[in-house]
Amino acid sequence: MRDKVEKYIDIHYAYEFAKKLETYKCNTKLGFRTAGSRAEILTGQLIYKEMQQIGLEHITKDEITVDSWEFQKAQLSFEDLDGQSYQFELGAYQTQFQTEGPQKFSMVYLEKGTAEDYKGVDVKGKLVLVDINQRDEWWINFPVYEAYLKGAAALIAVQASGYGEIDQTALNAQDIAGPSEAVAFSISQRDAYYLKEALKVRSEIEVTFDAISIVKPNQKTYNIVGKIQGTDSDAMILLSAHYDSYFEGFQDDNVAVAMILGIAKAIKQSGYRPKRTLVFTAMAAEEWGLINSKYDWSTGAYEEVFHVHPDWKGKVIADLNFELPAHAHGKKDKVRCVYEYAEFIDAFIKEIRVPEEAYPEGIEVIYPIETWSDDFSIAIAGIPSMVNDFSSGSFMETHYHSQFDNKDFYNEAVYTFHHKFYTKLVMALDQTAVVPLNFMRLFEEMGRSLCSIDQSLMDIKAINNLLNQLKGLSKQLYAYVQRVNKQYLTYLMQENTEKAAEIYRDYRWLEKQLLAGFAREQDELVRLNWHDEVYFPHEIIIKNLQCIKKAILALEEKEIIEALSSIYQIDNNKYAFLFEKQVYEYFTDYVLCQPIDRVKWGAGRIIGHEDLFDIVHSLKAKIKIRQPNVENEIRQLEEVYERQQNLLDDILKDEKFFLETFYSYMEEMLNKLDRDRL
Repeated sequence: MRDKVEKYIDIHYAYEFAKKLETYKCNTKLGFRTAGSRAEILTGQLIYKEMQQIGLEHITKDEITVDSWEFQKAQLSFEDLDGQSYQFELGAYQTQFQTEGPQKFSMVYLEKGTAEDYKGVDVKGKLVLVDINQRDEWWINFPVYEAYLKGAAALIAVQASGYGEIDQTALNAQDIAGPSEAVAFSISQRDAYYLKEALKVRSEIEVTFDAISIVKPNQKTYNIVGKIQGTDSDAMILLSAHYDSYFEGFQDDNVAVAMILGIAKAIKQSGYRPKRTLVFTAMAAEEWGLINSKYDWSTGAYEEVFHVHPDWKGKVIADLNFELPAHAHGKKDKVRCVYEYAEFIDAFIKEIRVPEEAYPEGIEVIYPIETWSDDFSIAIAGIPSMVNDFSSGSFMETHYHSQFDNKDFYNEAVYTFHHKFYTKLVMALDQTAVVPLNFMRLFEEMGRSLCSIDQSLMDIKAINNLLNQLKGLSKQLYAYVQRVNKQYLTYLMQENTEKAAEIYRDYRWLEKQLLAGFAREQDELVRLNWHDEVYFPHEIIIKNLQCIKKAILALEEKEIIEALSSIYQIDNNKYAFLFEKQVYEYFTDYVLCQPIDRVKWGAGRIIGHEDLFDIVHSLKAKIKIRQPNVENEIRQLEEVYERQQNLLDDILKDEKFFLETFYSYMEEMLNKLDRDRL
């Protein structure tokens, strides 16, 4: 049956619809289809109509509340000393700025826009040009807020490297992660070159700037949802992609939206009737949707699963999320998934032939999921998720979020393979009686993450013992699930619908229990560090302790620079080095002190913060002293170490308690299975 559906896959249809998604734009020259904008809403209507054309059922426009952004234009012109006139098209970030027509501004160039760069410079009411590398140094919000505090009219960022490396004319856009009144735009390296040349001769120049960038809180937009109704309305498989974009957004994420519709169209045309209801969702506001929040992306998906459809938890057995699926991000394709799906997908890909022209080195499974895309918001809502991996390839440094994300870099072989592969995966999932979750790799990875702790500690011994027992239970439980699913598939292949229905019905309780268990461990074991990376709770504190210890040992040897390099890695303290205290504290407090609706998927995921700003600056002042007295800094770091050690003790106790309860939970499932078998 899977091969029969494959025959109906129409790559030309998907490619053409991906291009059609570029119809509506906020900015007539650059594109942009942003959260809550007219372009996003009109595109949502276009997707809605396409779902109707395909024949999807129960199509809805799910209303959500986001902060909206409408970027219409940003044009800058100036005349150099030789009388040569220049006009530049700029990109933008999600900030509020309207010039009400062309206006004159003074412009200055301040290197990287750190606190030091502003010394002796008056920037009030001026445009500040700076270089930035958001991948390797710091995010855009820090120099932007520094400029705002100094009274600048706006900051204009040049991507020195990290993003937009494909060409010197590349513009770049990212989520601002800051307040809308701290204004930012982006300019290409080529255009910035002419400005910098003029600013070598004069400390500031006059430019004309004409811009419209409008941010509004609490606006309406829509996630577009269509279904292929299964015989079971209470069991679902979700396919998701986002339809907002920067620039044209051909790869990110037009082709992904077109692909989920292409899969839906093929399934409908084949006549395949799924057991589980297939849900196709085009998410709004993925790139950005929330003013002044560190967690300002994936807003549409978060709203869908936490507020519009919290009832999906316990019903949706998998979310297949898609990002940039028509580009090869390496020689080997990768499916990135939650730990619990790794074994099932590992087994599934062994049956797949990967065309060499798409991926000469085949395909593999990697885990866990990251925060880069909607699958994270969906997973922490209790829905096991996966995504075609896109974050590890060079596309991120070159084309991503630039005007070069267009159809010129379309790879038909990759796009075709992804259509076929994920269609088969959807059907393989649909042809299970019980959600194929295996907790084994979760507990294996948790055990590995504890290896650097003193293994003689009582809590560590107890946790390791529990993890070993849980791995054993996981193995038993998954073996049972595999047997049930194998028998179910056999009956399906034999068209013994009565027996298949009996198995499916008998194990509804087990599926519910497995999904509930997944949701519980997402709540208890998934945490983020200050750079949005996913860790177990204890891992974050262990790393802090290691860095603090290294810093203390370095200071005992009077090695201040070495100590500072360790402090740089602790919590949010990398930003204490080059930005003033008000900037550092602002972007620390807005994570720790805002209500849940302003931190969304980041709520409860951060484990505190050690403020080392004063220690950093005290040590920086002593770098050039031959024999510095650092006893006070050592004492303070020892106090920090003690606090972190106490925090680790508390976390380990909490983890131990959770593992004990989860052991009982799994044991009850196995006992019930044994009783039922008897």
